[in-house]
Amino acid sequence: MNTDKIYAESIANQYAPKQTSKVVALKKLDLKAKAGASIFTYSFGVAASLMLGLGMCLSMGVIGGGGAVMMILGILLGLIGIFGMSVNYILYQRMLEKGKAKYGADILALAKEIAESQD
Repeated sequence: MNTDKIYAESIANQYAPKQTSKVVALKKLDLKAKAGASIFTYSFGVAASLMLGLGMCLSMGVIGGGGAVMMILGILLGLIGIFGMSVNYILYQRMLEKGKAKYGADILALAKEIAESQD
């Protein structure tokens, strides 16, 4: 076995032009349909949980001096953060439905084409 030849072929394969297959195109369409919803809801969830944490810190007096005004502000921020985290999954479902509706016809057509070519 010539290891130099195998190594040379593996390097050449990395630089050879890639041909996109229908399965790869289907995966990309699926990712496009789901990516927007995932990115938004992860970001929104992180922001809501940070708001809850900031509210907790303000209400317990860890930051902000511990006055009554800061406690009330902390409670309000905490409630907003809890509400944001509560509606996050609902937002994800709605955005995912919109993405599926937008790309659904293309995905189904390509999936049917792949399935028929396999027979």
